[in-house]
Amino acid sequence: MSVTDRRIVVLNTGSSSLKFAAYPLTPEAPPLLSGEVDGIGGQAQLKWSGSADTHPVQATSPHAAMEVLAALPNGPLSGNIAAFGHRIVHGGPDLNHSVLADDATLTRIEAVSPLAPLHNPTALDVLKGLQKRFPGVPHAACFDTAFHRGHPAVADRFAIPDALYQEGVRRYGFHGLSYQYIAGAMRTQTPEIAGGKVVVAHLGSGASMCALVNGHSVDSSMGFTALDGLPMGTRSGSLDAGVILWLQQQKGWSVDRVEHFLYHDCGLQGMSGLSSDIRVLLGSDAPLAKMAVEYFVYHTARTAGALAVSMGGIDGFVFTAGIGEHSAPVRARVLKRLRWLGFDLDEAANVKGHGRITGAASRIAAFVIPTDEERVIARETIALLASR
Repeated sequence: MSVTDRRIVVLNTGSSSLKFAAYPLTPEAPPLLSGEVDGIGGQAQLKWSGSADTHPVQATSPHAAMEVLAALPNGPLSGNIAAFGHRIVHGGPDLNHSVLADDATLTRIEAVSPLAPLHNPTALDVLKGLQKRFPGVPHAACFDTAFHRGHPAVADRFAIPDALYQEGVRRYGFHGLSYQYIAGAMRTQTPEIAGGKVVVAHLGSGASMCALVNGHSVDSSMGFTALDGLPMGTRSGSLDAGVILWLQQQKGWSVDRVEHFLYHDCGLQGMSGLSSDIRVLLGSDAPLAKMAVEYFVYHTARTAGALAVSMGGIDGFVFTAGIGEHSAPVRARVLKRLRWLGFDLDEAANVKGHGRITGAASRIAAFVIPTDEERVIARETIALLASR
């Protein structure tokens, strides 16, 4: 196999999914293949890009999903692999840029894994499994927190003693790989707002929002952990710390029970008592389902206003990720709540769901831009290989 046949393999490990993509070493080339194992731990399904078909697989964990991929003939883990690239959600205070992972790096990632218990441990498990399968092949660790490390101090700190800040208790922000992609995509897809003040809403089962000024993050809705900010599929979002004290003091809940509750039993699932899937909730007449959707919309719009204050104004809005890219009703309801800022929704464009979704007379433009975290990881991995 020639040098041009070598590939970068990207693994984007979630709590219940494993996205994958293989790229040639040629910069910005389209992926050779991509797909996802979804529903891990339940009714897992293997999906390939370009195909509507799904295939049931046995995958009780992301590591088991990786083993499924390794067994596929001509799958993502075949061929001449030059390097693996991994999404690592939390890099802590020190890992503020992508790195080729060594033992010391993995130890540092493990040290901050309690701050991202749904993501860091599973990503490390996949990475270490691949190290055993492919000895000598380098691994790039690309951090969701890195893109936000330039925040001003007032957006980076909590109102707690400085000693705790120095120990790493600070606002990190997440979904940075997604925001990094959007910041770059705006330069070609929405040049009229790319250099301005833009709120980007990464709305999915995990959800956050980011304030971009000239493509740089200056504030984010998420903080110390990926629990903060917007309500999510099963995560609570922002919550008065007194609620945690009350659960422990009055109900006698252990730390482990509180952690499981906040990550798995809250958000859209907890509010509705029905589902974590916004599509199910939008199709339901149940009062609590309607309340959960309205709560999600309300806090998305509320956060947009707060981030506009962080930037000292707003020139544009971008929806991305699963809900942001695919839910026209949610986009419409958010922008209708933001009409006071100058958004004028184009209903037909919103239903189409790509590009500009506000009318020509809208004082501020809103767009839908699909994100591509795997592309960012591939870019970072290729750059790290080139710098060795």
